[in-house]
Amino acid sequence: MQTLVVDHPLVAHKLTTLRDVRTDSPTFRRLADELVTLLAYEATRDVRVIDVTVDTPLAPAHGVRLARPAPLVVPILRAGLGMLDGMTRLLPTAEVGFLGMIRDESTLKAQTYATRLPEDLSGRQCYVLDPMLATGGTLAAAVHFLFDRGAEDVTAICLLAAPEGLAHLDEAFQGIGKPIRVVTAALDERLNENGYIVPGLGDAGDRLYGVV
Repeated sequence: MQTLVVDHPLVAHKLTTLRDVRTDSPTFRRLADELVTLLAYEATRDVRVIDVTVDTPLAPAHGVRLARPAPLVVPILRAGLGMLDGMTRLLPTAEVGFLGMIRDESTLKAQTYATRLPEDLSGRQCYVLDPMLATGGTLAAAVHFLFDRGAEDVTAICLLAAPEGLAHLDEAFQGIGKPIRVVTAALDERLNENGYIVPGLGDAGDRLYGVV
């Protein structure tokens, strides 16, 4: 497994405002959207392309286009929806699937409650959107789900990650033989006794959409 913590002043600036308890939901949504686009730039560095030649007004030029099958973007409901526009703005030709997962607060294990994905993901590059990589249980379950359907490689884009979550993912996919990457804006200190990232930014879903 590879982990990339994006070290860029614009990423740090936007993340600082996201962390601030005084940031309201409309501002939080806008900044999360902008931050995801910056993270997606790094996350798609290995996206598959094919060589093509096009005609400019002056002469032929060699270039590339995204290969088929198209990349698949998978937000984990509900908080992952707040990252979708930022991702598809950079990758508009990607297809989008949805995976609904929720963490049992007593066991801290992920449970799947909704799926909207192709049955066969053979040859697909998948990009999972999940704001917080805390215990790693939800993301690990999502990645297993995609690999079970034949996904070729999976890149997770997270606003924040905790060391415990990264360690859980690394252990869960030892020897799987398929590429897994995590791209995040910051690696925080630890998890607290309730499984929340410290210092973190609170519950990403609640800060995006309010408490429901």
